[in-house]
Amino acid sequence: MQELSTKPYLMRAIYDWCVDSGYTPYLTVTVDALTRVPMEYVKDGQIVLNIGPIAVERFKIGGEFIEFSARFNGSGREILIPVGSVSAIYARENGQGLSFEVTPAEVAGSEPPVDSRDEPPPEPPRPSRKPSLRRVK
Repeated sequence: MQELSTKPYLMRAIYDWCVDSGYTPYLTVTVDALTRVPMEYVKDGQIVLNIGPIAVERFKIGGEFIEFSARFNGSGREILIPVGSVSAIYARENGQGLSFEVTPAEVAGSEPPVDSRDEPPPEPPRPSRKPSLRRVK
């Protein structure tokens, strides 16, 4: 039996400590083939993300992936990060946290969860005529 990694448990602990202490938790991620983040914000193969409760929705640190929804420049995005790609989690205000060794993801070995929310929502139908107002007595 393969031993469970302590990394997701330690990340949850630092995240909870940050939130309980009133700090803003940040995540530093090394981007690879399985990482789904807005590529326009990636610099030198890494991205730094605010994962505080005000900044993200549906936040979940699982055993294999970190998943959440966040807004970037006003546009909602679904984020998926392999746990092995996280290089640090820390409090923005004081820099306290943990750094980790980045383990390369096996592209064939672990598949990201399939989620129907990854597709953009369909646009609502446009009204066919000009809106009008009328007085009701």
